[in-house]
Amino acid sequence: MEIQRQVANYMEQVMDACILAGRLMIANGSEMYRVEDTMRRIAQNAGLKEPVIFTTPTGIFVGLQDRPLTSLGTVTQRVLNIEKISRVNNLSREFAAGEIDFYQLYAALRDVDRATPTFPLWLQCIGAAVASALLMIIFAGQYDWLDMPLAAVAGTAGYLVAYYLGRFTKVYFITQTVAALACGIVAYLGVRLGLGHSIDNIILGGVMPLVPGVALTTSIRDLLAGDLLSGIARGVEAILSAIAIGVGIALIFRFLM
Repeated sequence: MEIQRQVANYMEQVMDACILAGRLMIANGSEMYRVEDTMRRIAQNAGLKEPVIFTTPTGIFVGLQDRPLTSLGTVTQRVLNIEKISRVNNLSREFAAGEIDFYQLYAALRDVDRATPTFPLWLQCIGAAVASALLMIIFAGQYDWLDMPLAAVAGTAGYLVAYYLGRFTKVYFITQTVAALACGIVAYLGVRLGLGHSIDNIILGGVMPLVPGVALTTSIRDLLAGDLLSGIARGVEAILSAIAIGVGIALIFRFLM
């Protein structure tokens, strides 16, 4: 009886580890096929012969075909952090290769969830500024040395607004709209003050850090892999984000131009 209880507890821990790994990957922007493959490998290498795994952008289900055990996890927040996805993948490979045991894997996954370092805000702002200035050249097909610094400032302003507003509200539509509005205001004021020439090009570059490119790409990848539910859900999320950016910019042209 005691052995059966220990086996059941071990299986529950394995399922919890699978849920944790899947939640970390989904919450940080991974494709669903990669999530399910990683979870399945962890379960099989831990001794679960026939795991049943089903994932969505907001929920994870893990069960066993030969036992009445089921575990459910939820994903309440989604961001973009490739570092966490890479760490979970590396841990699953080390576990499959026998370099770490299950309990070390489980502890390491909890550490990834709690203590994965991120880039400081000032470096993120530099990245947003550089991306805005350079992508303005690519998408506008032309460049003005006077517009590039202003596009960088507008992109940084929009990114900062999205960063801080995201701490107070989980409504992505509001965050993107207000961030695009801030970007448009900076571009408008800069042109009016003679710091730039083309408000269209400046706004085009400034909103680039807000564009949901990863979500759209992941959505298409999921659809091609047959994950229709997650593909459609992420595609709709990306479309709504693009609409929110458009609404913010439209408000600038409606009331200030």
